[in-house]
This record gives sequence, C-alpha cells and structure tokens, in this order.
Amino acid sequence: MLVTGILDVFQGIAGIAEDDVYARVGDYVFKFNLTTWGWIHLILGIIVAIAGYGILKGAEWGRVAGISLASLNLLAQFLFIPYQPWWALFSMAVSVFVIWALATDDQYGRNERY
Repeated sequence: MLVTGILDVFQGIAGIAEDDVYARVGDYVFKFNLTTWGWIHLILGIIVAIAGYGILKGAEWGRVAGISLASLNLLAQFLFIPYQPWWALFSMAVSVFVIWALATDDQYGRNERY
C-alpha cells in the first residue's frame, strides 16, 4: 500500500501540473477535469501511503484503514479508466490483492492454528 500510495501521489502531481498529460480515451457518463483528478489522486495517495506505513508497523488501525482505503482506491481507479486504462487496471489489481492480503493475514493472531 505504501508503494501504491506513492504512485498515486505521482499520478496526482502529473494531473495537477499539466492538463495534457492524460488523454481521454472515450466518452463516459462522468466527466471530471484533470486538475480535479490530480487533487483526488494526490490526497488519496497521501492517505493510502500513511495507512501503508501503519500496516508495515503492525498497527491494527493500519489494517482496517488499509482495507477501507484500498477499496476507495479501487473505486477511484475504476473511475479513472477513461484517462489511463492499463495503469488503472493494474492499480485496481494491486488494490484487490491488498484487500485480500489484509483480510486473510494472520499476523495479528486471529487465525492461530496451534
């Protein structure tokens, strides 16, 4: 999640800095300005990176926040598909893997087998 958050921050900075960095692929029902998408990715990326840091430290709040924020990132990347389809699909796959990993992880002693 820390890496996903950092990459979202870079994606947000690129969207804020230049409006012509991303080209719209098709016409969809929802339309946002690229500067708006830049700010969404920047703020979400910072929060996701903080949650990723909490997960690496083993904090319980990091796990709960990680699942929630990975779900939110999944939704944001789905809505970003018209601008960067392949990158959005890759980021969605990473978010699904993060949700699965955090939901089934027994690091916190919930699934003791002994």
